[in-house]
Amino acid sequence: MSKGISKVAYRPMGILAGFAAGAIAGAVFRQVWKMTAGDGDAPSPTDEDRRWGEILAAAALQGAIFSVVRAAVDRGGAVGVRRLTGRWPD
Repeated sequence: MSKGISKVAYRPMGILAGFAAGAIAGAVFRQVWKMTAGDGDAPSPTDEDRRWGEILAAAALQGAIFSVVRAAVDRGGAVGVRRLTGRWPD
């Protein structure tokens, strides 16, 4: 198969995987925040009653979780495309 076909095959899967990664990362973040902070809701950056440290910690944790989930989903998608097409997507 040509390189272009593997790239075309990966594109729609990558878009769907991105949405799935966002949903998974959000669910994981809510659970991790609940376990670590003992609070059901993560702070919003504009929450007047929360301290800077708590807001920045929540943002850093959320970003790290999103990045790890997104990388795992992207990698899995690329492996799937290679299995289907025999080529690694660019």
